[in-house]
Amino acid sequence: MKKVVIHIFHADESSLGAGSHVSERIRQVMQERGVDLEIYIFGPAEKALLNPELQDYNATVDGLIGAGVPVYTCLNTAKALGAEESLSRRGLRLAYARDKFVEYALEGATVISF
Repeated sequence: MKKVVIHIFHADESSLGAGSHVSERIRQVMQERGVDLEIYIFGPAEKALLNPELQDYNATVDGLIGAGVPVYTCLNTAKALGAEESLSRRGLRLAYARDKFVEYALEGATVISF
């Protein structure tokens, strides 16, 4: 099965909104379209997960996790933010960016960045 990866990096309102909402829309059709979906949140967008004022973004990410979509964040960034435990408690998976991006390349995943 082909994998689609949504990579959310930028923390401007448009990138957070588009990346998380496109992820949700793909989740809604992934079974009928025969694709796997994974989300990788990195850099400024990872820090935005800790901002309670960004309610739509955080609620959409939490909804994706609740629906069983694997949502990853960068382990190094989480460590730098002191957020490993809080992100893990929310159901986010922690993995080094270098490892995930090599994995995506080796498996031929389609990576779409916001």
